[in-house]
Amino acid sequence: MSRNDRENRGKVIIRTSIIGIITNVLLAGFKLVVGLISGSIAIVLDAVNNLSDALSSVITIIGTALAGKAPDKKHPYGYGRIEYLSAMVISIIVMYAGVTSLIESVRSIFHPEAANYTTVTLVIVAVAVVVKLLLGQFFIGTGKKVSSDSLIASGTDARFDSIISAATLVAAIFFLVTGLSIEAYLAAIIAIVMIKSALEMLRDTISEILGERIDTALSTEVKNTIKSVEGVQGAYDLIFSDYGPDRVLASVHIEIPDTFTADKIDEITREIQDKVYKEHNISLISIGIYSVNTKDEDTIAMRTAISKAATAHKEVLQMHGFFVDFVRKVIRFDLVIDFVPGNHEIFKETIKEIQSMYPEYQIVANMDVSYSD
Repeated sequence: MSRNDRENRGKVIIRTSIIGIITNVLLAGFKLVVGLISGSIAIVLDAVNNLSDALSSVITIIGTALAGKAPDKKHPYGYGRIEYLSAMVISIIVMYAGVTSLIESVRSIFHPEAANYTTVTLVIVAVAVVVKLLLGQFFIGTGKKVSSDSLIASGTDARFDSIISAATLVAAIFFLVTGLSIEAYLAAIIAIVMIKSALEMLRDTISEILGERIDTALSTEVKNTIKSVEGVQGAYDLIFSDYGPDRVLASVHIEIPDTFTADKIDEITREIQDKVYKEHNISLISIGIYSVNTKDEDTIAMRTAISKAATAHKEVLQMHGFFVDFVRKVIRFDLVIDFVPGNHEIFKETIKEIQSMYPEYQIVANMDVSYSD
């Protein structure tokens, strides 16, 4: 992503967040007045929750501004991951709002206070339901469009706010019809749902910070782009490093014929880097080379036999980087082992079997793990 694209993305996030701040502050003011006049604890808590949403938008703006800082000597990969941290903070705010709402709801269950609803009260709450629902959809849609976890988290929270407001409205109508107050019970249930949602958002954000497996479809697309370059016979060991929604670095191994010169290899790797960046916005910072035999027909038979023996173990997902040096009697290859307990022992056992098949050769093998599909 170019600097201009990053700046435009930041402007969209900040503009969306400002709309959220203004909307939530206005809703909080209306709800607070209505809640105090009617004596409804649910509406007052709803107003407080709107203020926490405004705070979330402020955090999103700050996080986006910091994440947009240019890379420097201390942080050469940029500051993009700050957006994940801001999403984490928003999740914690949502959790806090849920916990405080639960405490107040339980308190209201044991010490109920009679509410006094009016037509104006119900209309304002109904309008709040629609506004928060639309705001939540706006945040989530924009967040997905610009890959902003903070906006998505704020949008998810806004959706829950609309549910809270709707529940408050239902409780008010139920009270007017039956004379029974259930708003404290509904508020408690919704608070529990809020806490659950916050924990899920927090879990997802922490997972992104730790580093998740890249999407299978994207991995396949990138490998196909690499293999579309003339001379490349295979692409393996594709590893992604996520330094923010718009900063993804990667490395890969490619198979090319053993007849290629250093000049030809340099030309191919540059073409690969250019195509992957233009088509997928991913920077390939490292391209390893596997040499493929082109001078001896016996290599095909050896490769087929060794691949069959290796993949007979269900934990062995793939063999690649295969090369035979018939002069020095050396066989080189990599085995991709699944994420299973004892995978090192499985690798050693497989190599031992292959060594017994070709005792006159030295087996030089590396164990790879399945970083991407």
